[in-house]
Amino acid sequence: MLSLVVAVLATIALGMLVWANDKRHTTYGVALPACLGSAVTAISWTILILAGLGYRPGLSWIPWILPIVLGSAAAFGAAMLLGRRRHKSDVAKLTAALKL
Repeated sequence: MLSLVVAVLATIALGMLVWANDKRHTTYGVALPACLGSAVTAISWTILILAGLGYRPGLSWIPWILPIVLGSAAAFGAAMLLGRRRHKSDVAKLTAALKL
């Protein structure tokens, strides 16, 4: 259970770093990448433990590292995708409002 807590906390920290380094971070909330990343981390950790990949000699690193990598990738992907889409949408709405 400690590996789940450590993995989720590490992913939350990385999600906050993703948000802070995104140049379009004003278009979405600060908690979005961190929460999405932690959810992916918790789900993937649960799946890996239920699949029997944890707490075995030679495989004990998998529930520690792989969920953090998957959660961080989800946070990064969400930040890039949502930041780009929301920025385009905001510019289009602002342009339409200024044309009036």
